[in-house]
Amino acid sequence: MTSSSDLFRQVRATITEISPPEAERLRTAGTVLLDVREPAEWDAGHIPDAIHVPRGYLEERIEALLPDRATPIVVYCATGIRSAYGSATLGQLGYRNVANLAGGIEAWRRLGLPVVAPTGLTTAQQQRYSRHLLIPEVGTAGQSRLLDARVLLVGAGGLGSPAALYLAAAGVGTLGIIDFDVVEASNLQRQVVHTTDRIGEKKTESARRTIEALNPDVAVETFDEALGPDNVERLVDAFDVILDGTDTFETRYLLNDAAVAAGKPVVHASVFRFEGQLTTFVPYDGPCYRCLYPVPPPPELAPGCSVAGVLGVVPGIMGLLQANEVLKLVLGIGEPLIGRLLLFDALAGTFDELRLARDPACPACSDAARATRARGERIDLPTFGDAAALGGAAPLGGAAPLGGAAPLGGPR
Repeated sequence: MTSSSDLFRQVRATITEISPPEAERLRTAGTVLLDVREPAEWDAGHIPDAIHVPRGYLEERIEALLPDRATPIVVYCATGIRSAYGSATLGQLGYRNVANLAGGIEAWRRLGLPVVAPTGLTTAQQQRYSRHLLIPEVGTAGQSRLLDARVLLVGAGGLGSPAALYLAAAGVGTLGIIDFDVVEASNLQRQVVHTTDRIGEKKTESARRTIEALNPDVAVETFDEALGPDNVERLVDAFDVILDGTDTFETRYLLNDAAVAAGKPVVHASVFRFEGQLTTFVPYDGPCYRCLYPVPPPPELAPGCSVAGVLGVVPGIMGLLQANEVLKLVLGIGEPLIGRLLLFDALAGTFDELRLARDPACPACSDAARATRARGERIDLPTFGDAAALGGAAPLGGAAPLGGAAPLGGPR
């Protein structure tokens, strides 16, 4: 019978091994380093820019992560034994440019080569977010970014409710919630962060109780007030990403202008009956709200949800898509909906997309406006009254030259 030491010698004879200094040279040149240790070992420190696939999942996951079998790869573990077997496995899978790090990360450390410091996730957090930690695009570093993030929810209504639940579950460390309203029975058809026994309670307090019960990691900062000229700059400046669940055009323009001035991204959604719209505004990377809608529609074309109604699941769907956009922005992954307007039709079960462009003459985000701000000069932007008491709009129309479909409401 072949002993384990004999088997290891046979494996080593079939693979290429390199020293830590050579591996560092290859890493800085762009070669992929693949860590095949267990998650706890990875969390205790790993080589910068490495990707993580535990040895037991290597055959299952590697093809999705590295589909090109000509990709140069250096495999490592703690001492070079597991990674030797992993290197042989990659060779059997058809990867043609694979090397094993001799001595593993322990030899790497002894030479003083760079190592990413251990993360600050507690054991409880590692358990709670374990499914995030398994995703290479998230992992421990991404979860730490989520825990450090500050997201402001403007409104705890139809859009803010589902977004708040899933951002809290994902471990966004601080959620700010601004809303001046109280819970009403008619809200409960769609505003799932509230409950029947909280009718008459402030929405901010109701949302805080639900979020803290769901995830004690999340700090909730509540603002029982309306968003207005006196507080918008202070609130926008205090958070990293803004989730727009507002329900009046006046507030949307106010929020947009403050966010553009502060350089903060805004994830915007609106709904009407069976339809929804979604986009992400990142200042100067794409259009802003004023580029899409230079002026609000007349009130007769913008009935609020208290008049026109809304299917309860539609703001739920759009709010979850907003949460998805926020997570992409915080993690720096995927393709946020910058310069794209996503249109959802619940009855047809379809999603469509319109391409959007910045308006070169936009008073808020044009190059001229940006230069004016850079000089420290004030920009006087046009203001609009509350075009519709509760937001809302006519059903979706065709795209305007800048991609401006008819704006929809954002029901509370």
